[in-house]
Amino acid sequence: MPPTIEDRLAITDVISLHGHYADTGELDRMTELFTEDVVYDVTAIGGGLIEGRAALKQAALDLGDGNPLAHHVTNVVVTSVEGDRAHAVSKAIAVLPDRGCASATYDDTLVRDGDGWLIRHRTIRPRRTPLTP
Repeated sequence: MPPTIEDRLAITDVISLHGHYADTGELDRMTELFTEDVVYDVTAIGGGLIEGRAALKQAALDLGDGNPLAHHVTNVVVTSVEGDRAHAVSKAIAVLPDRGCASATYDDTLVRDGDGWLIRHRTIRPRRTPLTP
């Protein structure tokens, strides 16, 4: 069964709000976006697995001035919804403290929590080389 329009919109909002909350320092609002037992996989960018909301918040605090100046999310695609579980991919652009940029793909598994959706697992896959036909 394809995702409903309501599910697509809700999932897209959750994914998009991450950048807003991170960039404004509203780290306590991450409870609106991630499950308590979230696994945030930043292995591909040298950070390993971050497990749980408290650890995710602490990782942002520990990074301090190394945090991106801005997180931008584009091209959100909800690839499946099966019952209370969904999968989505999106493109992420980070403006870095040195004013450079980085590009990555967010690969998210979400679960329905009451009336909304929360991210249970996110893998960040950086894009480091251009497509070469």
